Amino acid sequence: MSRLTRALRHRNYRLFFSGQSISLVGTWITRVATSWLVYRLTGSELLLGVVGFCGQIPTMLLAPFAGVLVDRWDRHRLLVLTQAASMLQSLVLAVLTLRHDITVPWLLGLQIVQGVINAFDTPARQAFVVEMVEDRADLANAIALNSSMVNGSRIIGPSIGGLLIAAVGEGWCFLADAVSYLFVIASLLMMRLPSARSARVEARVLEELRVGYRYVRESAPIRTALVVLAIVSTMAMPYTVLMPAYAAEVLHGGPNTLGLLMTASGVGALGGGLYLASRQSVVGLGRVAAYSTLIFGAGLVAFAFTTSLWVALAVLPFVGAGFMVEMAATNTVLQTLVTDDLRGRVMAFYTMAFFGTAPLGSLLAGLAADRVGARWTIAAGGVISLAAGCWLVSRLPALRAIVRPIYIERGILPVPAVDSGTKTL
Repeated sequence: MSRLTRALRHRNYRLFFSGQSISLVGTWITRVATSWLVYRLTGSELLLGVVGFCGQIPTMLLAPFAGVLVDRWDRHRLLVLTQAASMLQSLVLAVLTLRHDITVPWLLGLQIVQGVINAFDTPARQAFVVEMVEDRADLANAIALNSSMVNGSRIIGPSIGGLLIAAVGEGWCFLADAVSYLFVIASLLMMRLPSARSARVEARVLEELRVGYRYVRESAPIRTALVVLAIVSTMAMPYTVLMPAYAAEVLHGGPNTLGLLMTASGVGALGGGLYLASRQSVVGLGRVAAYSTLIFGAGLVAFAFTTSLWVALAVLPFVGAGFMVEMAATNTVLQTLVTDDLRGRVMAFYTMAFFGTAPLGSLLAGLAADRVGARWTIAAGGVISLAAGCWLVSRLPALRAIVRPIYIERGILPVPAVDSGTKTL
């Protein structure tokens, strides 16, 4: 067990993990309540997509610029500000809903505000992990535990949200989310950190953005990892958007069926996070990312063509685990390879590849499903993921040659292990 949770021995990370665990449950409660509120107010499936689009598109547009500022500013202070801003956004949403003043324009506006906050919060949070974990050997475990925490809350939060909506309504869900932010803010304020670094203003924002883009473009391992993640996130991950249609049209089920499908995927994702947390080293994660992409693609194809709920429930854990492992393994490799002065910008590109492509993918999936149906759209995403995984497998030998010297320099891989042909990536 100590091997599985070794990153928790670092006080700052332990504080963050505990506070964020509570806050993420609140976040999932709000996601469920927002979707339910939109549908209750409008009865429109289209507006469900529009609200999701408004919450995601700012990340795609602002993340690169946010990454520059994350590298310039104190990340700890920035996280306190973004979490406080998120709490205020949830509080406004709660007050408007409880006063029965909430409207669709208010919802769209508040979703855009949260999207802007997330554009800064996500790269800052990803880059800050390395500052909370003093021993770089525990970095991979910390990232894996973060992923497990996200997926654990993904299982718990929607269940609590459903109960709260039925018992007291959506407004109290939003209020519970606002209160949950107090825990993560408190955990951030309790941390003991070195003196805050002074802000760097050595170049204009656009110039520093160009430097970050050039770094990503010229680093074959980082570029390849981000391309594969972006392809999978855009073309395959939107299967979650089509899940309600699949549950109704293919499995002939209702909300309970949808809940079972989402839970099965979440359980697999949680298991994938625990697997990564049990690993002792970053060595070999490139191979893990490639094979998990293949598992994800194969799982989607199998899921698309099953007509049995029980078979779907057996397949979806592999789908959830495959994507989660690919995403978290990519995160870990990037955090290991990138230099500290460019960490915020690289993690902003990671945020774009992972979160920023979601609105485009959802839009494409919706258009495709309208033409050919949910099953063929999901299957196509699986085939594209299989192709991306095969491409990554073919690139591994060349990427290992680039990564080995970096791992030696960072003390991750001793010279004898390299000379003996150890697979580093």
